[in-house]
Amino acid sequence: MSFAQKSLLILTLSVTAFLASCSQADESSAEKKLKSANINLTQLDIYKNPSCGCCKKWVQHVNEYGFQSDVHNQATLSYFKQEKGIQPRYRSCHTAVSENGYVFEGHVPAKFIQQFLLEQPSDALGLSVPAMPVGTPGMEVGDKFMPYRVLLLKKDGSSEVYAVVKSYKEQF
Repeated sequence: MSFAQKSLLILTLSVTAFLASCSQADESSAEKKLKSANINLTQLDIYKNPSCGCCKKWVQHVNEYGFQSDVHNQATLSYFKQEKGIQPRYRSCHTAVSENGYVFEGHVPAKFIQQFLLEQPSDALGLSVPAMPVGTPGMEVGDKFMPYRVLLLKKDGSSEVYAVVKSYKEQF
């Protein structure tokens, strides 16, 4: 059993014990915590170029935060991204697809993927961090950090700001 799997098991058991001890009034809060723990079990199919080092680091990031990933190395991804409805202006170096078909384009922190999967906004395609901002998960360069926006991609091709990340710590 890997460290991430052991951590997830301990977290799940802790949340279950917490739920058992909660009063009826606190149940909704406890249920949210349990859902948050369960969302970490999500499988992500990740499509990336085989030689991309920052993509490998991003895969490590999502795996450390409880996702299970299946990596698909492909030399070209443009057609795949087009098929998934990701407009060129929202693209980055890799694309993750959840079990229920949502896309996560680029260096989207696991924290926001988990939040998105809990909320499942209507008419949403997924989330994107266009380009490759310095300091995002997988794009760490010393202590350098570039503030960036996580975009909510909509099925009609439009987007809106989902989150603004102003510091390195806000990603976790």
